[in-house]
Amino acid sequence: MTDPPWSLAASALAVIEAHGRTSYPEECCGFLVAPAAEVSRGVRRIREAIPTPNRATADRHRRYVIDPLELARVERAIAPSALLVGIYHSHPDHPAVPSEFDRERAWPWYTYLVLSVPQTGAPTFGAFEWDPTTHQFHPRRLRIEGGAPSDPPGGREDGEDNR
Repeated sequence: MTDPPWSLAASALAVIEAHGRTSYPEECCGFLVAPAAEVSRGVRRIREAIPTPNRATADRHRRYVIDPLELARVERAIAPSALLVGIYHSHPDHPAVPSEFDRERAWPWYTYLVLSVPQTGAPTFGAFEWDPTTHQFHPRRLRIEGGAPSDPPGGREDGEDNR
């Protein structure tokens, strides 16, 4: 069985990368939003990234915390035709793969995007889905839509810890 298609708007990726760079050397975090009608068909086309403050009080270079009230506020604020489908966060100077800390806090059904932000060089990212049965993250391929003119038509195909 083939996994339902996932994609990320280039504009949302740009928001995530900018947030990761401006938050460096601390982790950043935020929300991923997709059209509800497509999600109901098993398609996950992430159209928007909404930054939120990292509320961690310690180890902010290795940890992020999202205020539950902020989560509720964003869920109320997004358009009725949209759905909160996941979380993004950065790993400064670490690979774009979920950590044990991430595993301990994962929710089923959510898309998790991890952005590796090096001190120098370009960020890379990985997309993951939590499997509550195996208690593991599984990498997912993300198609980047609406990229720069030099990208192939329809966007780039990006997957686990790449770019």
